[in-house]
Amino acid sequence: MGADFGYRGKRLGLPEQGPGAVAPLGRRFGALFIDWALCLLIAYGLFARGDQQAAGNWALGIFLVLSLLTVGTIGCTPGKRILGIKVVAEGGGRLGLGRVLVRSVLLCLVIPALVWDRDGRGLHDRLARAVQVRI
Repeated sequence: MGADFGYRGKRLGLPEQGPGAVAPLGRRFGALFIDWALCLLIAYGLFARGDQQAAGNWALGIFLVLSLLTVGTIGCTPGKRILGIKVVAEGGGRLGLGRVLVRSVLLCLVIPALVWDRDGRGLHDRLARAVQVRI
């Protein structure tokens, strides 16, 4: 689909810029890269024993747990925190555990995260009724 950046976040009642605005795509990808690198490092260090395939599999499981624990409690993963992003419910506030679970599982499937709506949200965020905003 792609995002229509002229209307990004307006339908959600969010500011166009600054804190509370929909987080830019570059920051979201950067946060994902940081989180994935952290998960790979943990997988190589603790579980993989030099096996790259095993490290990738373990990293995906670690990523799921990391997302559930951090987004479910403080609203952001380490990568999101570093880049100034928070995951919130559409109406504001924290996501409930069920919605965090849906979002995290869909994010691990990858494809839903690559399909965006006109508000700039991935399908994983839309289905979980979440939005990633700047802090």
